[in-house]
Parts: sequence; C-alpha cells; structure tokens
Amino acid sequence: AEVKDERLGFVGKITNVDVSPIQDLFEKGNIPVVSTVGCDRNGNVYNVNADTAAAYIAGKLKAERLITMTDIEGILRDKDDHNSLIPCIDLKEAAELFETGVISGGMIPKVDCCIEAIDKGVKNVIIMDGRVPHSILMELLTDEGSGTMVMGERK
Repeated sequence: AEVKDERLGFVGKITNVDVSPIQDLFEKGNIPVVSTVGCDRNGNVYNVNADTAAAYIAGKLKAERLITMTDIEGILRDKDDHNSLIPCIDLKEAAELFETGVISGGMIPKVDCCIEAIDKGVKNVIIMDGRVPHSILMELLTDEGSGTMVMGERK
C-alpha cells in the first residue's frame, strides 16, 4: 500500500495484493478472514477500504462473482423509493447512473469497487442487502437473485 492522501494519515491505496496465503488456506479446506490493512516497504501499516481490498483479491483469484453487502437493497433508481431497485446494470449503465446522480453518496465507493473488480477480471459483482435473512442463499441458489448485479458488457 501507499499513502492515499497525506491529509488522511494512515489511509492506504492498494498497490499490490498477494493472494498466496489465501490460496493456501483454501487448499487446506479453511475459509480465510481478511483484515483489510496494507503495508509499505518501510513497514508502515495502512487502513484500506474493505470493498476495494475485496475487489483486488477477487480479481487476483479470478473469481466468477464477488458479493458485497450493504444496508440497502442495492442500487435504487430513486433513493427514497425502496421499490425502485435496479436488478442489473453493466458498466455503461453504471456510468450513466453516476452522471445522472442516481449513484450518489455512500453508493459511489461501493459501485467504484464493483467496477474495479470487473476491471480486474471478476465477471460480475452483486451489491446486496445484508439485513435480509438468507440473501446470499437467494443470490446463489435461485434465479431471482438479490440486490443489484453489476457486470461488464451485456451480451
């Protein structure tokens, strides 16, 4: 990692990710828990954004899908209307939603992270509501899914 912005102190920007310890744990049948800190060549430790770290790790692992959780349904066309969930967008649509202000506030870094993961090779990223019981199971085991899927280009 390196300093993201001097004004933020020890907040880091990821420069490289080594996934070999994660792969080693997988091979031994373990599920890794990743603490999202990074260090520089001088041994300084930095806090890095967890979603960004997940995007980098998923990309390096050549993951098919990355699931991110938040406390809203996903990307909403109208932030005040919980029934306006957008179930699926591609990168072009994401850019349009940024331009029109649909993606705003706390959703900006979440969607930036989705784009980062896709740029690093992940096929799609899901933004889902972690408050919903069994939301991961719904996403993985049903056709309806849960939340908003962000993908590269539509075919």
